[in-house]
Amino acid sequence: MHFLCSSQGLAEGQSRAFSVDGIELFGVRRQGQVHLYHNRCPHRGIPLNWAEDEFLDDSASLIHCAHHGALFLIESGECVAGPCEGRQLQALGCHEDSQGIWLKAPAARADGGR
Repeated sequence: MHFLCSSQGLAEGQSRAFSVDGIELFGVRRQGQVHLYHNRCPHRGIPLNWAEDEFLDDSASLIHCAHHGALFLIESGECVAGPCEGRQLQALGCHEDSQGIWLKAPAARADGGR
């Protein structure tokens, strides 16, 4: 497992970027639960964010791709609007304990996302 940050390091309704072994990923906390995804849009295979730690839309209810406007459900990573509708972000295993937030398995490079 890879330690990402303390639990306080990812507040409710917030997102945050991480890098593990050269792999870019991000986390979002919603309703107390942390969701981790590869920072790679399934539309073009590019990072979702322009600004550091900015992965959510203005309402903080959806993950937003800043490049082409795709919107993804926080809980599943499914694209619900935009050029990759019906596809989804690559989810990563996550564990949270008294020490903080952990990436469960080593981050593997994603070859998908044409």
